[in-house]
Amino acid sequence: MDVVKSLVSAVRNGLAGLADTGKATAMRTYMKSEMPFLGVPKPARSALLKPIFAEHSLPDEVSFSAAVRTLWREAEFREERYAAIDLSGHRAYAPWQDSELLVLYEEMIVTGAWWDYVDEVAIRRVGPILRAEPETMLPLMLTWAYDEDRWRRRTAVICQVGAKGRTDTDLLTRAVEANIDDKDFFLRKGIGWALREYAKTEPDWVRAFVAAHPALSNLSRKEALKHLGG
Repeated sequence: MDVVKSLVSAVRNGLAGLADTGKATAMRTYMKSEMPFLGVPKPARSALLKPIFAEHSLPDEVSFSAAVRTLWREAEFREERYAAIDLSGHRAYAPWQDSELLVLYEEMIVTGAWWDYVDEVAIRRVGPILRAEPETMLPLMLTWAYDEDRWRRRTAVICQVGAKGRTDTDLLTRAVEANIDDKDFFLRKGIGWALREYAKTEPDWVRAFVAAHPALSNLSRKEALKHLGG
């Protein structure tokens, strides 16, 4: 058995061994998920995956991408897709985090098509690559801001959450303005979240932005000013 198959098998078998039917039902209901859950909470999943990832080290970028894709595409339970996301961000493979992985992350965003998948990939995978390779990533994020797919658009809006002083305010402005009239809950919530997080670094900038954009939805405005007395 090659290293990819061995890792994938270990993850699947390990998760199956922790299955809890009662928790699975509650988790599926909360997430409104078509894909079933096994009922493995994040702390238990993290504890399981740490030694598995250490034991089944992937030797190159090809096997790394293949393992993530296999866990993602062949998942029968939502936790298997969570494991794919966990593997994609493992510190051992940090040197391979570059724009070449955007094809993989875009697939996860578009086919995942729900906030629990998209937000992690957008903020913790796409965001760092954006900051490392702005020449490549800025044009792509601006394109995504106007994309027909709402999850690409949400990614463009929230990918700088947590960037603090490294936030590109031109990208933030243009991504928000591109979606300011959209009535989609996840876009409105994402806009408010992105602005609220940046307000922790530049509160005056966010206050001025909100004042200059009366078309912001009430939800976006409320979220943006949540910690600014607004």
